[in-house]
Amino acid sequence: MPDRRTRRDTRDRILVAAATMLGEDPTTRLSVRAVAARAGVSTGSLRHFFPTQRALIDAVVAGLYDVDIPGDPILDTARAPAERLVECLRQLLAQVGTGDRAREYWRGIHETYMTSDPTDDDVAAYRSLERLGLHRIERWLTVLAGEGVIPANDVERRARFLATVLNGLFAERALPTDALRLRFETDTLRLAADAVTTGSTGAERSEH
Repeated sequence: MPDRRTRRDTRDRILVAAATMLGEDPTTRLSVRAVAARAGVSTGSLRHFFPTQRALIDAVVAGLYDVDIPGDPILDTARAPAERLVECLRQLLAQVGTGDRAREYWRGIHETYMTSDPTDDDVAAYRSLERLGLHRIERWLTVLAGEGVIPANDVERRARFLATVLNGLFAERALPTDALRLRFETDTLRLAADAVTTGSTGAERSEH
């Protein structure tokens, strides 16, 4: 029977393989067979640690929650808060890419979640990945809240606003584009960052 260290090493290999696959393609389903092959383990070994796809994805996402990003722009206090936030949001946009790469991203989203009823595992996977993206934005806003730039009790709502803006830009990147549209993308990011860091987001109006 494998010792504790061997079991831990096998589990870590599985998680690294799954996280790498998600980094390469955020729409990947992380099937047991594909992840096991990438990790170099048997499907039986994978199911020993993660009996369901949902358990695997939840573990991967949990492991990514508190990973520090080297050179995170939000920590560069020599720059204005909105400028730092724009650079952070660009990192998420870069994961989707433009043109063919962005279309492939949306093709995967469409085939998995829109063309037919998604399975319970598909829904759980999507929600886990959605939470991860939202968590990253919340971490950036929490830094700004610590600096007194935004109210600490409004981080989640502002993060959801930024996530909605990003979803729109993700979709636009899959469409035929030109330099003018990319310029508008930059303007949109700046407007969103300004609204979050310096402007009213409507909380006062919604409370009345």
